[in-house]
Amino acid sequence: MDKTQIIDLSISIESDLPSDPPMMVPKIAYVDHKTGADQMIEFFPGLEKDQLPEGLGWALEMVTLTTHSGTHLDAPYHYHPTMDGGKKALTIDEIPLDWCFRDGVVLDFSHLDDGVAITPAHLDQALDNIDYSLNPLDIVLIRTGADKFWGKPEYLIKGCGMTRESTLYLLDKGIRITGIDAWSWDRPLPFLAEEFAKTGDPSVIWEAHFAGIEKGYCHMEKLANLDKIPKSHGFKISCLPVKIKNASAAWVRAVAIVD
Repeated sequence: MDKTQIIDLSISIESDLPSDPPMMVPKIAYVDHKTGADQMIEFFPGLEKDQLPEGLGWALEMVTLTTHSGTHLDAPYHYHPTMDGGKKALTIDEIPLDWCFRDGVVLDFSHLDDGVAITPAHLDQALDNIDYSLNPLDIVLIRTGADKFWGKPEYLIKGCGMTRESTLYLLDKGIRITGIDAWSWDRPLPFLAEEFAKTGDPSVIWEAHFAGIEKGYCHMEKLANLDKIPKSHGFKISCLPVKIKNASAAWVRAVAIVD
Protein backbone atom coordinates (compact mmCIF):
# COMPACT_ATOMS: atom_id res chain seq x y z
CA MET A 1 0.00 0.00 0.00
CA ASP A 2 1.29 3.47 -0.94
CA LYS A 3 1.90 5.43 2.25
CA THR A 4 3.14 8.60 0.55
CA GLN A 5 1.72 11.81 2.04
CA ILE A 6 1.32 14.98 0.00
CA ILE A 7 1.13 17.98 2.31
CA ASP A 8 -0.15 21.25 0.90
CA LEU A 9 2.19 24.11 1.83
CA SER A 10 0.28 26.77 -0.12
CA ILE A 11 -2.32 29.32 0.88
CA SER A 12 -5.45 30.00 -1.16
CA ILE A 13 -5.66 33.17 -3.20
CA GLU A 14 -8.75 34.93 -1.86
CA SER A 15 -10.43 38.19 -2.78
CA ASP A 16 -10.09 41.28 -0.57
CA LEU A 17 -8.13 39.69 2.29
CA PRO A 18 -6.15 42.31 4.26
CA SER A 19 -2.95 40.22 4.32
CA ASP A 20 -1.17 42.33 1.70
CA PRO A 21 -0.57 46.07 1.27
CA PRO A 22 -3.66 47.62 -0.39
CA MET A 23 -2.06 47.85 -3.83
CA MET A 24 -1.42 44.08 -3.79
CA VAL A 25 -4.73 42.74 -2.46
CA PRO A 26 -6.19 40.23 -4.98
CA LYS A 27 -9.61 40.75 -6.54
CA ILE A 28 -11.67 37.85 -7.85
CA ALA A 29 -14.87 38.28 -9.90
CA TYR A 30 -16.84 35.04 -9.97
CA VAL A 31 -18.92 34.15 -13.04
CA ASP A 32 -21.52 31.61 -11.86
CA HIS A 33 -23.25 28.93 -13.93
CA LYS A 34 -26.30 31.10 -14.68
CA THR A 35 -24.14 33.88 -16.10
CA GLY A 36 -22.08 31.25 -17.86
CA ALA A 37 -25.21 30.10 -19.67
CA ASP A 38 -25.69 33.62 -21.04
CA GLN A 39 -22.09 33.63 -22.23
CA MET A 40 -22.48 30.27 -23.95
CA ILE A 41 -25.44 31.56 -25.93
CA GLU A 42 -23.13 34.19 -27.42
CA PHE A 43 -20.82 31.42 -28.67
CA PHE A 44 -23.59 29.18 -30.03
CA PRO A 45 -26.14 31.21 -32.01
CA GLY A 46 -29.63 29.73 -31.76
CA LEU A 47 -28.93 27.97 -28.45
CA GLU A 48 -31.67 28.25 -25.83
CA LYS A 49 -30.91 28.06 -22.12
CA ASP A 50 -33.29 25.15 -21.64
CA GLN A 51 -31.08 23.15 -23.99
CA LEU A 52 -28.26 23.28 -21.43
CA PRO A 53 -28.12 20.92 -18.40
CA GLU A 54 -30.60 22.47 -15.95
CA GLY A 55 -30.27 25.71 -17.92
CA LEU A 56 -26.74 26.23 -16.63
CA GLY A 57 -23.43 26.86 -18.39
CA TRP A 58 -19.80 27.15 -17.43
CA ALA A 59 -18.31 28.87 -14.39
CA LEU A 60 -15.15 30.93 -14.48
CA GLU A 61 -13.31 33.61 -12.56
CA MET A 62 -11.67 36.89 -13.49
CA VAL A 63 -8.64 37.44 -11.23
CA THR A 64 -6.62 40.61 -10.64
CA LEU A 65 -3.43 40.03 -8.67
CA THR A 66 0.33 40.45 -8.69
CA THR A 67 2.88 37.73 -9.33
CA HIS A 68 3.70 38.08 -5.62
CA SER A 69 0.16 37.34 -4.45
CA GLY A 70 -0.45 34.10 -2.62
CA THR A 71 2.24 31.43 -2.29
CA HIS A 72 4.85 32.33 -4.87
CA LEU A 73 8.47 31.87 -5.91
CA ASP A 74 10.63 34.96 -6.28
CA ALA A 75 13.22 34.93 -9.07
CA PRO A 76 16.59 36.73 -8.78
CA TYR A 77 15.24 39.43 -11.13
CA HIS A 78 12.90 40.51 -8.33
CA TYR A 79 15.87 41.63 -6.25
CA HIS A 80 18.02 43.32 -8.92
CA PRO A 81 18.68 43.24 -12.69
CA THR A 82 22.01 41.44 -12.11
CA MET A 83 23.30 38.55 -10.00
CA ASP A 84 26.50 36.52 -9.56
CA GLY A 85 28.95 39.34 -10.14
CA GLY A 86 27.10 41.22 -12.86
CA LYS A 87 25.42 38.46 -14.84
CA LYS A 88 21.85 39.05 -16.03
CA ALA A 89 19.45 38.06 -13.26
CA LEU A 90 17.21 35.10 -14.05
CA THR A 91 13.51 35.77 -14.52
CA ILE A 92 10.97 33.22 -13.33
CA ASP A 93 10.66 31.55 -16.74
CA GLU A 94 14.42 30.97 -16.73
CA ILE A 95 14.66 29.19 -13.38
CA PRO A 96 16.09 25.65 -13.78
CA LEU A 97 13.23 23.31 -13.02
CA ASP A 98 15.57 20.81 -11.40
CA TRP A 99 15.97 23.35 -8.58
CA CYS A 100 12.25 23.03 -7.89
CA PHE A 101 11.93 19.34 -6.98
CA ARG A 102 14.48 18.53 -4.34
CA ASP A 103 15.02 17.23 -0.82
CA GLY A 104 13.43 19.51 1.75
CA VAL A 105 14.57 20.66 5.18
CA VAL A 106 12.46 22.52 7.76
CA LEU A 107 14.21 24.74 10.29
CA ASP A 108 11.90 25.79 13.10
CA PHE A 109 12.26 29.35 14.43
CA SER A 110 8.66 29.74 15.59
CA HIS A 111 9.97 30.30 19.13
CA LEU A 112 11.62 33.59 18.10
CA ASP A 113 9.75 36.86 18.57
CA ASP A 114 8.31 38.86 15.68
CA GLY A 115 10.96 40.90 13.92
CA VAL A 116 13.95 38.96 15.27
CA ALA A 117 16.81 38.58 12.79
CA ILE A 118 17.78 34.97 12.05
CA THR A 119 21.58 34.79 12.12
CA PRO A 120 24.03 32.17 10.83
CA ALA A 121 24.42 31.07 14.46
CA HIS A 122 20.66 30.43 14.61
CA LEU A 123 20.94 28.30 11.47
CA ASP A 124 23.88 26.33 12.84
CA GLN A 125 21.97 25.61 16.04
CA ALA A 126 18.81 24.59 14.18
CA LEU A 127 20.78 22.18 11.99
CA ASP A 128 22.53 20.75 15.05
CA ASN A 129 19.14 20.26 16.71
CA ILE A 130 17.98 18.02 13.87
CA ASP A 131 21.40 16.43 13.27
CA TYR A 132 21.49 17.43 9.60
CA SER A 133 24.12 18.84 7.24
CA LEU A 134 22.88 20.73 4.21
CA ASN A 135 23.50 19.36 0.72
CA PRO A 136 23.70 21.48 -2.44
CA LEU A 137 20.24 22.22 -3.90
CA ASP A 138 18.35 21.20 -0.76
CA ILE A 139 15.23 23.35 -0.42
CA VAL A 140 15.41 25.00 3.00
CA LEU A 141 12.12 26.05 4.59
CA ILE A 142 12.05 28.53 7.48
CA ARG A 143 9.16 28.11 9.91
CA THR A 144 8.18 31.26 11.81
CA GLY A 145 4.57 30.46 12.69
CA ALA A 146 3.34 33.59 10.88
CA ASP A 147 1.01 31.53 8.67
CA LYS A 148 -1.40 31.22 11.61
CA PHE A 149 -2.23 34.90 11.07
CA TRP A 150 -2.93 34.62 7.33
CA GLY A 151 -6.09 36.54 6.47
CA LYS A 152 -5.60 39.10 9.26
CA PRO A 153 -4.00 42.56 9.05
CA GLU A 154 -1.35 41.61 11.62
CA TYR A 155 0.03 38.98 9.23
CA LEU A 156 2.23 41.72 7.75
CA ILE A 157 4.13 42.16 11.02
CA LYS A 158 4.32 38.54 12.16
CA GLY A 159 7.33 36.27 12.19
CA CYS A 160 11.08 36.53 12.44
CA GLY A 161 13.07 36.86 9.23
CA MET A 162 16.33 36.34 7.43
CA THR A 163 19.29 38.68 7.00
CA ARG A 164 21.93 39.13 4.33
CA GLU A 165 24.43 37.08 6.33
CA SER A 166 22.06 34.18 7.07
CA THR A 167 20.89 34.08 3.45
CA LEU A 168 24.47 33.97 2.17
CA TYR A 169 25.19 31.26 4.74
CA LEU A 170 22.68 29.06 2.91
CA LEU A 171 23.75 30.11 -0.58
CA ASP A 172 27.40 29.36 0.17
CA LYS A 173 26.34 25.77 0.88
CA GLY A 174 24.82 25.43 -2.59
CA ILE A 175 21.20 26.18 -1.67
CA ARG A 176 19.30 27.80 -4.52
CA ILE A 177 15.67 27.66 -3.36
CA THR A 178 14.43 28.56 0.09
CA GLY A 179 11.05 29.38 1.57
CA ILE A 180 9.31 30.96 4.55
CA ASP A 181 5.82 30.87 6.04
CA ALA A 182 5.67 34.65 6.42
CA TRP A 183 4.89 37.57 4.13
CA SER A 184 8.56 38.22 3.39
CA TRP A 185 11.88 36.38 3.43
CA ASP A 186 13.28 39.42 5.21
CA ARG A 187 12.07 40.49 8.60
CA PRO A 188 8.66 42.23 8.37
CA LEU A 189 9.06 45.57 6.61
CA PRO A 190 7.86 47.73 9.55
CA PHE A 191 10.71 46.37 11.68
CA LEU A 192 13.22 47.22 8.95
CA ALA A 193 11.70 50.70 8.57
CA GLU A 194 11.93 51.32 12.31
CA GLU A 195 15.57 50.25 12.40
CA PHE A 196 16.41 52.42 9.39
CA ALA A 197 14.68 55.42 11.01
CA LYS A 198 16.76 54.96 14.15
CA THR A 199 20.15 54.29 12.56
CA GLY A 200 19.98 55.78 9.07
CA ASP A 201 21.80 52.63 7.91
CA PRO A 202 20.47 51.62 4.45
CA SER A 203 22.08 48.18 4.67
CA VAL A 204 19.11 46.93 6.72
CA ILE A 205 16.66 47.63 3.87
CA TRP A 206 15.59 44.39 2.16
CA GLU A 207 18.97 42.94 3.06
CA ALA A 208 18.05 39.26 2.67
CA HIS A 209 16.52 39.86 -0.75
CA PHE A 210 19.50 41.96 -1.86
CA ALA A 211 21.81 39.04 -0.99
CA GLY A 212 20.59 37.67 -4.32
CA ILE A 213 22.65 40.32 -6.10
CA GLU A 214 25.79 38.60 -4.86
CA LYS A 215 24.54 35.02 -5.37
CA GLY A 216 21.46 34.32 -7.45
CA TYR A 217 18.76 32.34 -5.67
CA CYS A 218 14.98 31.97 -5.35
CA HIS A 219 12.77 32.00 -2.31
CA MET A 220 9.14 31.15 -1.68
CA GLU A 221 7.03 33.42 0.47
CA LYS A 222 3.61 32.94 2.10
CA LEU A 223 4.03 29.23 2.70
CA ALA A 224 1.79 27.45 5.20
CA ASN A 225 1.54 24.21 7.17
CA LEU A 226 5.25 23.72 7.71
CA ASP A 227 4.28 22.35 11.13
CA LYS A 228 2.29 19.61 9.37
CA ILE A 229 5.42 18.06 7.83
CA PRO A 230 6.06 15.10 10.16
CA LYS A 231 9.86 15.26 10.02
CA SER A 232 12.49 17.93 9.64
CA HIS A 233 14.19 16.28 6.63
CA GLY A 234 13.91 13.15 4.53
CA PHE A 235 11.08 14.42 2.31
CA LYS A 236 10.76 16.06 -1.10
CA ILE A 237 9.55 19.55 -1.99
CA SER A 238 7.85 20.35 -5.28
CA CYS A 239 7.50 24.06 -6.11
CA LEU A 240 7.27 24.41 -9.89
CA PRO A 241 6.42 28.02 -10.81
CA VAL A 242 3.85 29.09 -13.39
CA LYS A 243 5.76 30.11 -16.53
CA ILE A 244 5.34 33.87 -16.94
CA LYS A 245 7.57 35.53 -19.53
CA ASN A 246 10.20 37.89 -18.08
CA ALA A 247 8.49 37.99 -14.68
CA SER A 248 10.02 38.58 -11.26
CA ALA A 249 7.93 35.85 -9.61
CA ALA A 250 5.16 33.34 -10.19
CA TRP A 251 2.63 31.40 -8.19
CA VAL A 252 3.42 27.90 -7.01
CA ARG A 253 1.38 25.07 -5.52
CA ALA A 254 4.11 24.08 -3.10
CA VAL A 255 3.81 20.61 -1.58
CA ALA A 256 5.86 18.36 0.64
CA ILE A 257 6.01 14.71 -0.45
CA VAL A 258 6.66 12.44 2.51
CA ASP A 259 7.23 8.69 2.18
